[in-house]
Amino acid sequence: MSAEPGTVRPGGRTARVRAAVLQAAGDVLAEHGFAHLDLADVARRAEVGKTTVYRRWGSVTGLVADLLADMAEQSLPREDTGTVLGDLRANARLVQRTLADPRQGALFRAVIAAATCDERTAQALRRFYDIRVAEWAPCVQQGVERGELPPGTDAEDVVRAVSAPLYYALLTTGTAPTPAAAERAAQAAHAAATAGVYTGRRED
Repeated sequence: MSAEPGTVRPGGRTARVRAAVLQAAGDVLAEHGFAHLDLADVARRAEVGKTTVYRRWGSVTGLVADLLADMAEQSLPREDTGTVLGDLRANARLVQRTLADPRQGALFRAVIAAATCDERTAQALRRFYDIRVAEWAPCVQQGVERGELPPGTDAEDVVRAVSAPLYYALLTTGTAPTPAAAERAAQAAHAAATAGVYTGRRED
């Protein structure tokens, strides 16, 4: 069975084409939003043939899915500060800087908006966050092992609790979260985790 368009990780010249196309797609999303994302326009911006773009990605949603996969791969790895609070602060600062970046913040707003009405984009966005949460979850697990957090703490829920208020601020106010907001988010998630809020079986 052939791979889904945009899911094969190429090398060499094909990798350069992919990088150029994904850069162009991200630029369009940040500048104009999902509704204006057009494969022919992306090909023109990337200076590659339209046929190449249509053959490799097949659709706008296929291109967005690959863009999100690439963003997840390129995201900075988690920091290990030696304490749970330090690690959660590092995570919060990373999210805050990303959302405060003019291009990245606009890109995320466009993709989140598209995900509300396009299931494939929604699935790709969930995969992106699954990857990022899994990257940072060990910092919480290690905190449990060091005795900083109660046994049974749900590491993924704690990590999500850090970034959730930062995204909410972006989406409801239209302005990027501040470093002070990042500090509050980390402190709040840490306090809740320390108090045992995230222990026990998660309800489905």
